Amino acid sequence: AYICGEETGLISSLEGKRGQPKLKPPFPAVEGAWGQPTIVNNVETLANLAHLFERGLDWYTSLGTPRVSPEVAPPRGRLGSQGPKVWCVSGHVNRPGVYDVPFGLTLRQLIEDERYCGGVWGGRKLKAIVPGGSSMKVLKADEVDCKLCFDDVWDAGSSIGSAAIFVFDETTCMVNALYNVLRFYEHESCGQCTPCREGAGWITKIVGRILHGQGSMDDLAAIDQLTEEACGKTICVLAEAWSWPATSYMHKFRDEFETYIRTGTSPRAGRLFEPLS
Repeated sequence: AYICGEETGLISSLEGKRGQPKLKPPFPAVEGAWGQPTIVNNVETLANLAHLFERGLDWYTSLGTPRVSPEVAPPRGRLGSQGPKVWCVSGHVNRPGVYDVPFGLTLRQLIEDERYCGGVWGGRKLKAIVPGGSSMKVLKADEVDCKLCFDDVWDAGSSIGSAAIFVFDETTCMVNALYNVLRFYEHESCGQCTPCREGAGWITKIVGRILHGQGSMDDLAAIDQLTEEACGKTICVLAEAWSWPATSYMHKFRDEFETYIRTGTSPRAGRLFEPLS
């Protein structure tokens, strides 16, 4: 289950229990699997250890973006993003795949450079990118010149997250794209926390209603209200995982949502992935 990507949910599943996140503290490093101190690492973290042991810390930190006054809070201070990073790119690009590229390359370079993704497929124009997995906020085409590092992507209005990059071309219906994301999170909510369980269901129904030509302008205000009431009020961050895309897709592509509401049809192709002719 997706929810077992949260470390305490994973531990519960390993113990043979329902995979539900737990309140912290205690943190797993103090009391984890079967009541014992437990360290849960992402597999990419462990993969980086080989580089560190073989080449040393100086080599590792020479890659990426430097720290600038790390004792000062952003935006004046920059924490930096050191080392190599694995980026998984999918969607409307000529060469989707997994790319091992150090922090610091721009998002646009990763998408358009022939050494990497080779541009948007079919010669179409770029419309939007999600830079860090389905739970992250969407960036419009004019926002993707930021460097692929924690500071710059955050300043652009999103986050690196899991570094799973989704690319949307100009034919993408963003209402349909959001509905696809929300259906996933509604299904994957463990149901433990009321704001997430009920909120994910209701927001999926609302966007589905808009998508099928039965929405109203009040639905857009309801999306904002539901996300505001869910964020920060659950044991894990799954509520944020559906709230962030919901608000960012709606606000950045509001014209598409309003067109659906006014006319009952999409200004775009109406499909998340339109096949090439």
